Amino acid sequence: MRIVYNSYNGRYADNPRAIYEGLLRRGDDHEHLWLVGDRHRASFPAGVATARIASGEGVAALESADVLVANCHTDLDRWQKRSDTVYLQTWHGTPLKRIHRAALQTWGDEAMDALDREIARWDVLLTPSRAGTQLLRSAFGYSGAVLQTGYPRNDVLLADDREERRARVRDRLGIAENTTAVLYAPTYRDDDVDSPELTLGLDPTALADQLGGSFVLLLRVHYYLGHRAIAANDPRMRDLSGHPDVADLYLAADVLVTDYSSALFDFAVTGKPILFFAYDLEHYRDRLRGFTLDLEAEAPGPVLVDQEQLTAALLDLPNVTRSHAARYSRFRERYCHLDDGHATERVLAALWPN
Repeated sequence: MRIVYNSYNGRYADNPRAIYEGLLRRGDDHEHLWLVGDRHRASFPAGVATARIASGEGVAALESADVLVANCHTDLDRWQKRSDTVYLQTWHGTPLKRIHRAALQTWGDEAMDALDREIARWDVLLTPSRAGTQLLRSAFGYSGAVLQTGYPRNDVLLADDREERRARVRDRLGIAENTTAVLYAPTYRDDDVDSPELTLGLDPTALADQLGGSFVLLLRVHYYLGHRAIAANDPRMRDLSGHPDVADLYLAADVLVTDYSSALFDFAVTGKPILFFAYDLEHYRDRLRGFTLDLEAEAPGPVLVDQEQLTAALLDLPNVTRSHAARYSRFRERYCHLDDGHATERVLAALWPN
């Protein structure tokens, strides 16, 4: 059996990586082939077979696959799917922002039609929760088979060795033991995704100044924007947009600051505090994308609209955490109920039973 993997258009990451590594641990005689992007080739482990995405060899790989495991749309109309190929679409998060045709603004009829044709190829959609199943079915207009298992990529967040892995990651990143690591992981904006200037929404230098030496900022922009470097020549911050596995950063961080990214659903598995820096809340909610839930009523942490509020919340994390504990618990019950560290096992049992 030939299994082809695509994660974020050519990275070695996320649910496809967890499934691939789970199959290797179990032991099998399958042929594994990854689609790789030029910018991400160095992050692939030695010995992993690859084919260049969006190329002739990438198309040939897709057309020869017995199983395609992908977490994103894959090469759209460039390849012809065989009738006996199984396309497992894992997607890459529970959507807070409206996606696909549910978004307030879309990419135009031609682009959306191409995405719909790609969705029609999916044979199985992997989902992270009951709520996630409903949201993803609705967003994509998908009525096919669903595998509701939780996300394999989140198993490491509850693994027995998570504290050891956290220590190793922090050591590699140069984060001292008593330093509070703040992971800032915003999503992109459709109306400036093509801008040559990277908009972070905050001033990281000013934030570092205000927080003081016991904090470090871990900056990670959306993968659409990952080709733009962040000016982070400051020992108080790290540009980790190119780090291959965001789960490492979830483990290393002590608090997540996001805006409307699906990272919040995954980070909630850790139980660590989440702050929402919603500096353009009305624009994003009412005109640009829209939300799948009432952010201000349901968010598992405070919704903050300016950097002064964000700074104050970071400097008062214990009280912020206590004041949102009940809402955080309800959020985890709704969106993280399947995150028990064994999602990969459930996927393998369903698709590759012994």
